[in-house]
Amino acid sequence: MRVVPLASESLGVRSLATFVEARGIKILIDPGVALGPKRYGLPPAKIELETLQKMRRKLQGYARKADVVTISHYHYDHHTPFFEGLYESSSEEYAKEIYSGKLLFIKHPKENINFSQRKRAWAFLKKAEPIAEKIEFADGRKFDLGGVRLEFSPAVPHGSEGSRLGFVVMTLIDDGSERVIHASDIQLLNRKAVEWIIEKVPDLLVTGGPPTYLGKRAEGSWEAGIKNLNEIIRETGAEIILDHHIVRDRNYPRFFDELEERPKTFAAYLKVEDRPLEAYRRELHKREGGEKVELPFRLG
Repeated sequence: MRVVPLASESLGVRSLATFVEARGIKILIDPGVALGPKRYGLPPAKIELETLQKMRRKLQGYARKADVVTISHYHYDHHTPFFEGLYESSSEEYAKEIYSGKLLFIKHPKENINFSQRKRAWAFLKKAEPIAEKIEFADGRKFDLGGVRLEFSPAVPHGSEGSRLGFVVMTLIDDGSERVIHASDIQLLNRKAVEWIIEKVPDLLVTGGPPTYLGKRAEGSWEAGIKNLNEIIRETGAEIILDHHIVRDRNYPRFFDELEERPKTFAAYLKVEDRPLEAYRRELHKREGGEKVELPFRLG
């Protein structure tokens, strides 16, 4: 099985987009890229907008290859909407290219979903249904794709139990010799998600960490994330790719150090330098204003 991390915070944008090829079947998971419209009270820096365009081009290239597309939930960093969006680098043309003629496995648009995502799901389906080969509501279901098994978790909280951000579904891909789980915005903060991952015993887990960059709003999430991911590591022995919300916190290397097995970011898995641009947005704006500011990564 070939796993290609496409876009994420360690690569300079908000995303957890991943491409998997299993027995010739090409699967694109969570095809969205975005930028935080505000961080430290600032809009994205120029380099962030440039990186967003670069990641968009990369995503579209892999979308053209894909047979199957999965969507864990309806936040815009996890699916490409059918509208012109500056901070999503989205358009109807991009969305059509991603979804046209594809087999779509998507989070249920009406069950276990909050009001905001229900509205987004309705807008998505209105445009996607006429162009997709087929659309399946994935929550808690299993599918056989000619020797490759796709299994989706029941809807689990987007973060902690009772989260107002709604629910997500995780994706398991099993080609008979290797099992990969893509666990989107579980944030490693709810038992349902952790128990499902441990039960499935993946060889590789691609997941997002807790949103510790939110400070008091995410109080206790650092400790809970460490505890839960260490339990997954001990119980499954899985290789871990960890990125997304945790990498918006510039202290994320310390989080990685506290784990029993050090995971890789998307960038590290691809053997390139981490460039967590959003976490250093203040410094990026200063540099663009002509100030000399040190950064822990290169921009060139």
